[in-house]
Amino acid sequence: MASEARTTLRVAAGGRIVIPAEVRRQLGMEVGSEIVLAIENDHATLTSARSSRRRARERVRRYVAPDARLSDELLAERRREAKRD
Repeated sequence: MASEARTTLRVAAGGRIVIPAEVRRQLGMEVGSEIVLAIENDHATLTSARSSRRRARERVRRYVAPDARLSDELLAERRREAKRD
């Protein structure tokens, strides 16, 4: 399927939908895979959780140095705040 392909799904009892096999293969979804459902205005998007995490890491890399340890920075910031209070 091309990235712009569309598939019409039917909602079954209990709100269930079946994701076609070709779509599952293309997105690397297997039994037990996590899916992220994002709703924005009147659109819903299904994305594999793995893909969603990968994109989040890519976004963070644009703003954070590769050797940065964000947890250390957060702890240092919290300690500074605690000293002020």
